[in-house]
Amino acid sequence: MGHSTALFLLLSFLLLSGTSYLDRATLGFCNADPNVGCMDIEKKALLKLREGLTDPSDRLSSWVGIDCCKWRGIGCNKTTGRVDSLDLRNPYVDGLESDDGTLHALGGEINPSLLVLKDLVYLDLSMNNFGGLELPSFIGSLEKITYLNLSGASFGGVIPANLGNLSKLLHLDLSNNAIESDLRWLSSLSSLQFLNLGGANLTKAAPYWLPTVNMLPSLLELHLPGCGLSILPPTLPHINFTSLLVLGLSANGFNSTLSPWLFNLTELVNLDLSRNNLNGELPETLGSLTHLKNLDLSENSDIGGQLPRNLGMLCDLQSLKLSINKVTGEITEFIDSLSICTNSSLERLDLGFNSLTGNLPNSLGLLKKLRYLKLWHNSFQGSIPESIGNLTSLEEFYLAENKMGGVIPESFGQLSSLVAVDLSENTWEGVITEAHFLKLRSLKEVSIQKASPNISLVFNISSNWIPPFKLRYLNLRSCQLGPKFPVWLRNQTELVTVVLNNAKIADTIPDWFWQLDLLLDELDVAYNQLGGKVPNSLRFSYPANADLSSNLFEGPLPLWSSNITTLYLRDNFFSGPIPSNIGDVMPSLSDLDISRNGLSGSIPLSLGNLSLLTTMVLSNNYLSGEIPHFWNSIPNLYIVDMSNNSLSGTIPRSMDSLGSLLYLILSSNNLSGELPSLRNCTGMKSLDLGENKFFGNIPAWIGESMLSLLILRLSSNSFTGSIPSNLCGLSNLHILDLSHNNLSSHIPRCVGNLSGLKTSVLSDKDTSYLYQGKLKVVAKGRVQNFDSILYLVNSLDLSNNNLSGEMPRELTSLIKLWTLNLSMNHLTGVMPSRIGSMESLETLDLSVNQLSGSIPQSMVSLTFLNHLNLSYNNLSGTIPTGNQFNSLVDPSIYEGNAALCGFPLPDCQVNGGTPQGPRGGGEDTVFEMWGFIISMVIGFVMGFWGVCGSLVISKSWRKTYFHFIDKMKVACIRKYQRAQDI
Repeated sequence: MGHSTALFLLLSFLLLSGTSYLDRATLGFCNADPNVGCMDIEKKALLKLREGLTDPSDRLSSWVGIDCCKWRGIGCNKTTGRVDSLDLRNPYVDGLESDDGTLHALGGEINPSLLVLKDLVYLDLSMNNFGGLELPSFIGSLEKITYLNLSGASFGGVIPANLGNLSKLLHLDLSNNAIESDLRWLSSLSSLQFLNLGGANLTKAAPYWLPTVNMLPSLLELHLPGCGLSILPPTLPHINFTSLLVLGLSANGFNSTLSPWLFNLTELVNLDLSRNNLNGELPETLGSLTHLKNLDLSENSDIGGQLPRNLGMLCDLQSLKLSINKVTGEITEFIDSLSICTNSSLERLDLGFNSLTGNLPNSLGLLKKLRYLKLWHNSFQGSIPESIGNLTSLEEFYLAENKMGGVIPESFGQLSSLVAVDLSENTWEGVITEAHFLKLRSLKEVSIQKASPNISLVFNISSNWIPPFKLRYLNLRSCQLGPKFPVWLRNQTELVTVVLNNAKIADTIPDWFWQLDLLLDELDVAYNQLGGKVPNSLRFSYPANADLSSNLFEGPLPLWSSNITTLYLRDNFFSGPIPSNIGDVMPSLSDLDISRNGLSGSIPLSLGNLSLLTTMVLSNNYLSGEIPHFWNSIPNLYIVDMSNNSLSGTIPRSMDSLGSLLYLILSSNNLSGELPSLRNCTGMKSLDLGENKFFGNIPAWIGESMLSLLILRLSSNSFTGSIPSNLCGLSNLHILDLSHNNLSSHIPRCVGNLSGLKTSVLSDKDTSYLYQGKLKVVAKGRVQNFDSILYLVNSLDLSNNNLSGEMPRELTSLIKLWTLNLSMNHLTGVMPSRIGSMESLETLDLSVNQLSGSIPQSMVSLTFLNHLNLSYNNLSGTIPTGNQFNSLVDPSIYEGNAALCGFPLPDCQVNGGTPQGPRGGGEDTVFEMWGFIISMVIGFVMGFWGVCGSLVISKSWRKTYFHFIDKMKVACIRKYQRAQDI
């Protein structure tokens, strides 16, 4: 019941009490007796009221002339001519234009001249804007008033206590204002039938609000949503408001079970306890509310248990909302009970976001008045029942995110009222034909998508079929529509969203689609085999997303509407330069990914005009030239990836202005120079500058300013000096790669402080949205590319440097480390005895150093170890056995350690346990060595001149050979770039 219901109750009360309100009151221009006009004193009072009000749209322009009873919003008694009603509600607040309410709102001050209106019984100032003005206390002196509505009028302050003097008040609505109260005045309003204080701050009344309200015996409707009441009393000894029809207590922060006294309100028609923190099981006593039409317990999170058996016996129930809770079990018994009702009234059933299981019962098709069915985000199984076609009143059907599967029945095509359907994230199979859409004349929104790329649902629709509907929203992901582009879209001239992602379409987009003159907010045809050139003719609304990724599109990059905000064109065959005016044509871009194409030329300066840009991914192209100096004008960037290009020069110092930058990936270019300061990039999570030509010392500011760093990769450059000890303060770091540089000195002992390699820094919740890019990591003896699981990789790579000294024993505390690579340095001393405590270690490479002593026995505890390289050191003694060492059978793991023995090398000598040394030298050995060297020299000379001599002598051979080499180089480069996405 809303405003109209309350007014009806008010009028009924007046009629029953002998006061014929309808006979003596009229609003606006109506006045039955032309000889009776308003009193002069009341007219002056109204004019004084108008003087204090602001009226931007001249709503009160009719307040002129002698008879105020004819003024807009004024009602007078037919007999006495006295003003008895004042209705200045903003009538435009429900208009289609969002600004209408504001433009027509009255404001200013409310003059106490209202007190002159002694017979005023009706006052409505709702939906205006009084800018935080305190509720006028003099309203409490309007003794005859029965209807008071000040809702949504931007009043503030404390509710005046003298409102308790309004003993005749039937209807009080102060909702949606910034007001507060302790409610101690409320109990005096003994005649009150309607009370709405929604949004008021009633926290002071939280301990006693229920006993206070219980003192209102005539109350029919109680609306107290979002009032901060916090306490839902478990008991109420005596219920005084037994006639209550509507109870709205949503969003109050109640943290308890459903109180038993609620189910003694047997006249209740509407019960709303949504958006609280209620818990416990749904009680069977819900069935005692036999008049209930609307029950809303949604968004409580912790209401659990199964649906009560008696709930299905509420045959008057029109709306049931239990979404976002923990309701379990099946719904078969509940639906079966409802379907038995002679004439089930249920129109809305929302059970989404729970833990419901089982199949959807066939009796669902008997709820023929059902208009809204939301069962998404549960664990329902089985298929859609054939009886679904009986629900011809159904307008919205949401079944996404369940465990359902099987064939979608053809009876689905009988849902003639269906407007929106979402069947996403289930495992549907079989074929969709025209029969599934036969009578769906009202259909506007269709969504059937899966995150999994596996396709089991096929659309087999004739090219001659003309759909009976006009879609606005089409989202088909991981469903087969191809190999041809779907011709049935030809008459869909009202489309706003088009998603045909991973649809096995191997075709060109036909000209008729480009010519539909659509105004799109999303176009996503990624992960198909669509080819051809892309025209610039598409129109987009603001904001809009365009995703053509992972196709075979070619030609220049398309330049579309200025309304596009996200543009993904990666992994295609677009070529030529990035359009020089891209930043001028599409100035609203927030996300730009044109990586893995064949783009060449320099980075255009107009990208600096994209002031809203947050991600810029230009990687894996043929871009050259220097990085532009436009970073000061793109302050919101958090991802910059220009890796795998041919960029040269230095990193611009203006990049230090990117205070929001989280990921800077510039690897595999020809960049050089010393690193400029990036101290202001304090939120940096991934810094990848590998495979460039940077030199100088590793800057100390990395460890001082980038305290959130997760990945630091500076490999394959020419950095010198020692490893800065303040890198050890990067507590979140889980990948550190300084390999292939010229670093010297020792490994800092503080390396043991890298807590990101000791504990799991990220929780499961973090990984759902955390982007860490794509990174090359040396693991298991080879370079591997990681992307989606990069957050799981824990690696420390200091290989191919000039590091010396001993392996710090503090390394052994890095118990979450996967990969440790210290190879090709000058490390000395023995391996740490507690290295076996690095329990997560999978790859350990200490080769080509000068380590000595025996292999620690504790390494047998490394049960995940599957790649080990200790070759070319000075290790001695017996190789440990047991666990993983029994599977490490390649002798090359230990080669170059003359004093090592044991499996898989030759056994150790029995006497004294000393290893078998190498064979002693002698003349035979010397002759063998010289013979080997001479043979190699002769072989090299003959082989070299056999090939190169022919090329020198024959010009045609030489030309053919180098032409072949060029072709092979180009082919390898293309193959390598395509492999980066695998």
